[in-house]
Amino acid sequence: MESSSIKPEDGSMVYVALISMVAALGGLLFGYDTAVISGSIGFLKTHFDLSAMQMGWAASSALVGCILGAGFAGVLSDRLGRRRVLIISAILFTISAVGSAIPRNLTQFIIARMLGGVGVGAASMLSPLYIAEIAPARVRGRLVSLNQLAIVFGMLVVYFVNSRIAGVGNEEWNVSLGWRWMFGSETLPAIIFWAMLYFVPESPRWLTKQGRSSEALAILSSIGGYRHAEAELKDIEETIAQERGSILDLLKPGIRIALIIGIALAILQQITGINTVIYYAPEIFKSAGLQSTKAINDTVIVGAVNMIFTIVAIWLVDKLGRKPLLMLAAAGMGISLTLLGSAFHFDKTEGPWILLFILTYVASFATAMGSVVWVVMSEIFPTKIRGRAMSIATVVLWISCFLVSQFFPLMLERLGGEVFFVYAGICGIAFVFFAIFVPETKRKSLEEIERMFLKRQRAGSED
Repeated sequence: MESSSIKPEDGSMVYVALISMVAALGGLLFGYDTAVISGSIGFLKTHFDLSAMQMGWAASSALVGCILGAGFAGVLSDRLGRRRVLIISAILFTISAVGSAIPRNLTQFIIARMLGGVGVGAASMLSPLYIAEIAPARVRGRLVSLNQLAIVFGMLVVYFVNSRIAGVGNEEWNVSLGWRWMFGSETLPAIIFWAMLYFVPESPRWLTKQGRSSEALAILSSIGGYRHAEAELKDIEETIAQERGSILDLLKPGIRIALIIGIALAILQQITGINTVIYYAPEIFKSAGLQSTKAINDTVIVGAVNMIFTIVAIWLVDKLGRKPLLMLAAAGMGISLTLLGSAFHFDKTEGPWILLFILTYVASFATAMGSVVWVVMSEIFPTKIRGRAMSIATVVLWISCFLVSQFFPLMLERLGGEVFFVYAGICGIAFVFFAIFVPETKRKSLEEIERMFLKRQRAGSED
């Protein structure tokens, strides 16, 4: 079904927007949970007397849970439904928030953070996937990008919360209690997400796959009107009928290309260095000579820029397209990291330069690498195996994120600011990959995108 045939008056865009916003709360918790470590890691290091490697483990331990959560969420969501697994992730967020605030030793802290990581891993793939499966093609990019907006909003909120908590007491108070309040503050948004999920419907594409077409039709009618819903349901059923639903389908020529693209996007999003900024921005600022409180306050500015340019991405993704935005982002990130590394190399860390180059890097990332990567990953896989396929890509993403987060403190300790030259080179590789391999999916329905890859599959089998 062509996206141009969808008429706003035929259904309720308010309805689909509200559903998308609830699902995007998973992104908000994703951002909150991953960025809460940035303001607390210095105090945590002092409280538990951590080495550089232990500090990396404290920051990245949640990512081990993310890997597990993303791995299991795909299989579970294909069997139990997208909504039920999102509810499980909300429960884990809540348990982790409380557990991370009250540990008596590093081991207890690590366990609590891993539990939260499982929730983050599940939500990180399911929130954009769910939104993609309910959204009309003409606005799917924007609605899926709401998830990334929620992620960066969650980061901005927790940067602000961390800053306010850090300002309550002195360094000694923060080392003793402040970091506990930072982690415990996640409890409230986690409970809100948990409660709101009971008011959203299941994915109509998952329902169709389960043979529950009447339920799917009712949801599609609420989104696009009855006439469009009938046509879209027929298109979904016909496309699903061509799928076997086996994970081995991912190894077929056309779909294999989709898998390679999804995995490459996942890796490149992380190894271009974003979490070196998200997790360690205060430490980078302190390495440039700032006091810890000032460093945390500057991190709030980083979060604000991230959010502003994510809004820019939402405005452009369905107009300019996925591919041009990704190329633009890679170029901007590479230039910014080169300048950041040069500032450290030539000892030009005084004044606004470090903050300025970090802000241009974050702005470039937010323009596409943050939101558009999740959009493309949620679009390119067949319905019957979308959950499992996206799980594979998301697991790879979190493994990449873990490796970057685990070893960055050591790299910063050994290489200093010149470590950013390494990430700048990777951005150059990303630019070339986007230019050659990433297809444009703007304004195509999920079924049209699937048929595009299936044509490649048939062409490959004929060869």
